Amino acid sequence: MRPIRVLHILPNFGTGGAERLVVDLMEAMDKGLFEVAAISLFPESRSMLEEEIRERKLNVFFLNKRLGPDPSITIPLYRLIRDYKPHVVHTHRYVLRYSLLPTLFNRVPGRVHTMHNVAQKEVDAVGKWVHKLAFTFCQVVPVSISEEVATTVKALYGSDLYTPIVYNGITTARFSTGGPASKRGERLVLIHVGRFAPQKNHDLLIQGFALALARHPYLELWLVGDGHLRPHIQSLVQELSLQKHVRFLGLRKDIPELMKQADVFLLPSDWEGVPLVVLEAMAAGKPVVATSVGGVPELVKDEKTGILISPGDPETLAGAILRLARDSDLRRRMGEAAHKWALERFDVQKTAQAYGELYLKLLRRRGRK
Repeated sequence: MRPIRVLHILPNFGTGGAERLVVDLMEAMDKGLFEVAAISLFPESRSMLEEEIRERKLNVFFLNKRLGPDPSITIPLYRLIRDYKPHVVHTHRYVLRYSLLPTLFNRVPGRVHTMHNVAQKEVDAVGKWVHKLAFTFCQVVPVSISEEVATTVKALYGSDLYTPIVYNGITTARFSTGGPASKRGERLVLIHVGRFAPQKNHDLLIQGFALALARHPYLELWLVGDGHLRPHIQSLVQELSLQKHVRFLGLRKDIPELMKQADVFLLPSDWEGVPLVVLEAMAAGKPVVATSVGGVPELVKDEKTGILISPGDPETLAGAILRLARDSDLRRRMGEAAHKWALERFDVQKTAQAYGELYLKLLRRRGRK
């Protein structure tokens, strides 16, 4: 039997979780059943993920989309789909507004779109209109990455909509447990990995950290990532005289090693889908302190693999930090449970298997395989 050709389409290969997932899926899919390629609407940018793509020799096509709305990109996209002849087109983020017509005109039998965030935050107003059209009339199957995301998809696009749930996964083998076992009176490292963007609420993170530091002087906070709000957060750190305790590490390739060196992972976001970085922290055996938003409660077992807190409350965040800072045995127990849970439930091989089964189901239903 000829391999089933799967074509992922996404805006680019930047630093987000959707992009990371696509790269890992391209390697994890069963090579005996699937031939997988991807299209980036934007040209190469020499990002860290693009370096991985070249090292792994993955089959990725780069187009030349302009910044902002660019309907002209549908023409080269149509030609690529026509020439590759995929059995399944799997879209991510906002690209359906460009890929829907080329996919329909090329009569691609399998059409899948992953909802990487709660539906209300996934795309803008135009994107919501396109998604409604695609999911309701064009046989595009929206995949939800958590139960909570599925609830928001049905609330926004229709209660009868078919939206299978496939949890995001990570390559757990990249992460190892161990690292510091900080004791009383020693430095304890808290780590946050994410874009400096409103969703991640770095303001709350710094405020909660400052409150905890006032009661526990041995804390250190590592901020990994970049984004347009970074200068604002740097100013806030200076304003609160936290320069000696907060490190801005920028974009990094060595996330597994940084996770290993840290003691606790923090994620005080205002909204989330299924953040891969939480899975990475758990795979590295770190307890997680995170806001109870989106799909996060489906990842973090409260009081078992971490501590869930209410969004927008720096005092609660500080309290959770202090609990873990003062109790090394609690950190160890939660970290061990988190590692076990990540390996059992969130390895990318399970995600790849679930998507493979979905592709086959859709193709059989449409009489193409």
